[in-house]
Amino acid sequence: MQHTNVLAVFGAAIAAWLFGAVYYGALGRKWIEAQDKTVEQCKAEGAGRSAAVKAAPFILSFAAELIMAGVLAGILFHVDIYTVRAGVISGALCWAGFVLTTVAVNNAYTFRKVALTAIDCGHWLGVLVIIGAILGWFGP
Repeated sequence: MQHTNVLAVFGAAIAAWLFGAVYYGALGRKWIEAQDKTVEQCKAEGAGRSAAVKAAPFILSFAAELIMAGVLAGILFHVDIYTVRAGVISGALCWAGFVLTTVAVNNAYTFRKVALTAIDCGHWLGVLVIIGAILGWFGP
């Protein structure tokens, strides 16, 4: 990790996290419907929980995106091609090989709707493409 552009990794994670806020902000109702829930049910589930408990998923999301950015930076280092295009392609390939497959399998075993899988996988595709683009742009 000594060759990692730490600022690019943090910047990519922040950009990806902000993308998630916008993405789920726009698709929130459809995402809730895809879980066979209502907004009222979600509010009831969160009622009475502490601010720390409510913040935990947001913190976990950022930590996951920070790890993804670090790992993708390592992949780009080993490939030794630092362009926006290479970053986007690498991010998309990681998504297709690891994220799409994992989410699809997990959701299939729990009998989740295909719409939920599509929404969640779309988010992670955006995350990895954004991370890859930023890392490819800034380089090592």
